[in-house]
Amino acid sequence: MTTTTLTTEDAPSAVYQCRLPLSTKTITFIADLIRSHLKAIGSRRRKLAPGQIAVIVLAVLRHDQRLADLVGGNDVSASTVRRWVLEAIDLLAAKAPRLDRVLKKIAKQGGEVVLLDGTLVRTLRRTGPGNRKNYSGKHKVHGLLVPAITDRKGNLLWISAARPGRASEITTARHNKLAARLREAGLGAIADLGFVGLDDDPDHPVIITGRKAARGRPLTTAEKQVNQLISAERAPVEHGFAALKNWRILTKLRMHAANATTLLRALMVLVNTEITR
Repeated sequence: MTTTTLTTEDAPSAVYQCRLPLSTKTITFIADLIRSHLKAIGSRRRKLAPGQIAVIVLAVLRHDQRLADLVGGNDVSASTVRRWVLEAIDLLAAKAPRLDRVLKKIAKQGGEVVLLDGTLVRTLRRTGPGNRKNYSGKHKVHGLLVPAITDRKGNLLWISAARPGRASEITTARHNKLAARLREAGLGAIADLGFVGLDDDPDHPVIITGRKAARGRPLTTAEKQVNQLISAERAPVEHGFAALKNWRILTKLRMHAANATTLLRALMVLVNTEITR
């Protein structure tokens, strides 16, 4: 019987190749950000070149690759990979546009309407009372509510700060003062029934929503047709969320909720770099 003193991480293991379904433009974009950051902080040397670091970061974000799986094939430690990923996320999130600037840009380009919606990003169920607020009674899972704005083609323009799963879409929109900011920019927004009642100025509305049926008051045929038209107009916003959730790190977020907003805004930048409708 033979024994070995090697740990599991040090033992020889098989290494396989995996294709990243991303363009060279995206990899070059992150590599240039890392290269500029290293020059700004005066860092002379890293274990790997900026291009190789960019590929490792994208493997984590796109495929939700475990850090321990990347260690052996790249001859780096898990803590180093984690530091590279968090560093790249911060650099990308800094490129995310502010809401007021986004709305002014759309208005300047002649746009009149944006699309507003929210989605739930699932998270791990952690113990303790601090995680109870992340339970969504609507979806029956733990997660974070993420409202966003897209243009009429479905391109992501802005992502709100992630809110606990128990929060409602309309409360989050009021917290961000979306109606007032849209009115200030001279724009309107098309939203689903979760935002009914958001607009605080019925004489000059800027939020277009459908009609809800009430107990004892079913929708008329005309109201149903209006709801169908609004649903057809706001369909592209779902394409924007689908492109965001193609990044598998959002399948079930293991990162701490406090870092979720930075991650989501970083992924929005990557989505807009990769896809333009």
